[in-house]
Amino acid sequence: MTEQHQQGPGAPQGDRPAPTGPGPDAVTLRPRALLITAWVCAAGIMVFFAIVTYLLPTEDTGVTFRLVDQVAMMVIGAFVAGGLLLMARPRVRADHSGIEVRNVLTTRWFPWDGVLGVSFPDGASSARLELPDDEYHPVLAVQAVDRGLAVRGVRTLRELHGAARTGG
Repeated sequence: MTEQHQQGPGAPQGDRPAPTGPGPDAVTLRPRALLITAWVCAAGIMVFFAIVTYLLPTEDTGVTFRLVDQVAMMVIGAFVAGGLLLMARPRVRADHSGIEVRNVLTTRWFPWDGVLGVSFPDGASSARLELPDDEYHPVLAVQAVDRGLAVRGVRTLRELHGAARTGG
């Protein structure tokens, strides 16, 4: 068997590309309060727009509302609710090789050797990754309003970061 086929866990890396995402054993963190709030608000918006759509033709405003106007109101409501549901996207997936941070609009992968630390500054609403050159990246999946869940999440990320930095 050639050395190229012997690339198991203890084998040298050789020409294998560096990982660009978490593996199947990754830890996943999501914000609880933000997730619940986003879904409840989105449902409330849809109910509100459904009521407005139902009452639209019954108001005597001098304007005639048709079916197309009612459909348009529901479509507007769906867009507003969809915008609120973007707040339910934040997620973190981390394993021994690095961390994938998905915030509202972007997803980025950071290998642990490019991360200086995981912090939760006093007064901050979410955790962050400390990066070289005094930069940082917000981790919206770990929110202060989740209290104990946020503490456990930061500890887990710090343990993974520490193990990756020390090689253990």
